[in-house]
Amino acid sequence: MVKKLLHTRMRVNDLGRSVKFYQDALGLKLTRQHTSPRGAQLAFLSTPNSDEEIELCQLPNSPSVQVQPDLMHLAFEVDNLAAFAAELERKGFKLSDGPTPTGSGSVIAFIDAPEGYEVELIQRAK
Repeated sequence: MVKKLLHTRMRVNDLGRSVKFYQDALGLKLTRQHTSPRGAQLAFLSTPNSDEEIELCQLPNSPSVQVQPDLMHLAFEVDNLAAFAAELERKGFKLSDGPTPTGSGSVIAFIDAPEGYEVELIQRAK
C-alpha cells in the first residue's frame, strides 16, 4: 500500500518557459532543479498548503509534447476567482474557459499552460 502522493510529472517542451508560467501565473515556488541520471532536465514546484509537488520534465532529443484536449488537468483552489482572474489578466494571462458556476455553488475557470495542459481554478461554494 502506498503512503502518499509525492509528485505529478508532466513533460514540457521548454522547461524555463513552463517554470515561469507556473511561478508567474499561479504563484508556485521552484523548490529544486537538476538533471536526472537519464539526462532529463527536471524542475520541481511546490504548491501552497500541500505536500505534493509538480515535476516538470524536458527530455533531450525527444518528440515535441502535444497535449490532447481534455487529457488531464491540475486543479487549484482560489479564494476569489474574479480577483484571481483579474490578477492573471494584469500579468498578461487569459482564462481559456469560464468562469462558470457549478451546480454545487462553486465557480470554475481554466487557463492553459504552455504545452496546452489545462489548469482548473476553483472557487468553492461558501
